[in-house]
Amino acid sequence: MKITIDTDEKTLSTQDGDATNTLPLYSKEAFETLSKYWVKVGWNQKYVYTFSWFGRPVIQLPEDMIRMQEVIYHLQPDVIVETGVAHGGSLVFYASLMQAMDKGRVIGIDIEIRPHNRAAIEAHPLFQRIELVEGSSTDKEIVTNVKSMVKENETVLVILDSNHTYQHVFNELEAYADLVPIGSYIVATDGVMQDLSDVPRGESNWDVDNPTRAAADFVKVDERFEIVQPAWPFNESELTDNVTHWPGAWLKRVK
Repeated sequence: MKITIDTDEKTLSTQDGDATNTLPLYSKEAFETLSKYWVKVGWNQKYVYTFSWFGRPVIQLPEDMIRMQEVIYHLQPDVIVETGVAHGGSLVFYASLMQAMDKGRVIGIDIEIRPHNRAAIEAHPLFQRIELVEGSSTDKEIVTNVKSMVKENETVLVILDSNHTYQHVFNELEAYADLVPIGSYIVATDGVMQDLSDVPRGESNWDVDNPTRAAADFVKVDERFEIVQPAWPFNESELTDNVTHWPGAWLKRVK
């Protein structure tokens, strides 16, 4: 597809084969088109590898962090379970929100928590709200251990951000679905992979081997969940869709 921006005429035109579509440059549809390719180019340029939160690298799109904050404040979870620790920036981000709300804790799971990252996380002022579990997020013993760390009637939010292959994410969804109460979510992050199979840093099989597809297939077999983008609590625009690395990520438990 070709995209042409004409700043004199204030139009954005797309040409896909023989089909041409011209939009007002400052329209909702033009914003959505530009955002899609901004996200792709930004991912290839490792844009998300340029941020930190309270001193720790946080490899997340800021737009996704703000949307997650909106959900956390609305939901007021007692426990956030995150698979994938890396540098610990996301754990610290969630812990800072818990600290601000004066409640809750974060459980971080990773198959390998590197010693320098563990030391930095454990030395962080917000570590009192963080618990670390080392091991595969789909290992039965690890899953049992994590479930034992959650008290009865606690509200849990689960965020899957470890191995992003279709099968691993599907297995994580099966493993942690029971932890999530009605009204809360499992978030299968980084489904943007489905749109990155053609970028220089992408892989050709990502168009089918990705978290978005795993989430879509999971809700077909577990009727307790639906894919629902959380409503924006504030919106004075005509926009409706997240600018995100997490398309189709929000699995809400509805029954």
